[in-house]
Amino acid sequence: MKAVILAGGLGTRISEETHLKPKPMIEIGGKPILWHIMKMYSAHGVNDFVICCGYRGYLIKEYFANYFLHMSDVTFDMENNHMAVHHHKAEPWRVTLVDTGEDTMTGGRLRRVAEHVQDEEAFFFTYGDGVADVDISASMAFHRAHGKQATVTAVLPPGRYGALNMEGDVVQGFTEKPRGEGGLINGGFFVLSPRCLTRIDGDATSWEQEPLSGLAAAGELMAFQHDGFWQPMDTLREKNLLEQLWQSGRAPWKVW
Repeated sequence: MKAVILAGGLGTRISEETHLKPKPMIEIGGKPILWHIMKMYSAHGVNDFVICCGYRGYLIKEYFANYFLHMSDVTFDMENNHMAVHHHKAEPWRVTLVDTGEDTMTGGRLRRVAEHVQDEEAFFFTYGDGVADVDISASMAFHRAHGKQATVTAVLPPGRYGALNMEGDVVQGFTEKPRGEGGLINGGFFVLSPRCLTRIDGDATSWEQEPLSGLAAAGELMAFQHDGFWQPMDTLREKNLLEQLWQSGRAPWKVW
């Protein structure tokens, strides 16, 4: 199975970090959030990735070009021009990096990597800026069982504000940031048939607009409900929240 990951956007809402690097390369616990997402999939046996690069995509290419060295103990013998790798810890991944353009929309990026997934029965598709403890294997089983073209993971968004527990005008307590005030939303973890790609017109197509709406209208979009942890990284506040969870040793998305 393959997983396609969007990694080409500008990330303007977290410009404190993205003026130097693409958003998926922002680090949580010393590793890019892209690495965390790939580890999530790898824990479910998905080790073949197609990364849709765009803004500063060369930094993603350089990261994976040097990944083996990043994850290993190495001795450099300068005098004899020799390198010895001691304990390598590289992942069993196959990573295809595709330049999908700096200004291409989400649907257009997916269409540009069509040749890498067109022969698949189905493939995973997600964004490079959010983590969750989604049961990836269960979502695929759900997708195969219903036989439709697309599955979207439906999640309860994290609340942004605490709520008052009231009896009339009397405040009886507080609820800390209740989840899902507006109901279930698109969690960004998809399972797709390659047939979905025919709904994407070109680079200017947003996956979240015409393609998804068309699938829903045709009765070809099913929802896999996820009640556990889900957190995007759209702002510096959310990046710091993920960092705190990682440093605490209680990162819910660490399923490996």
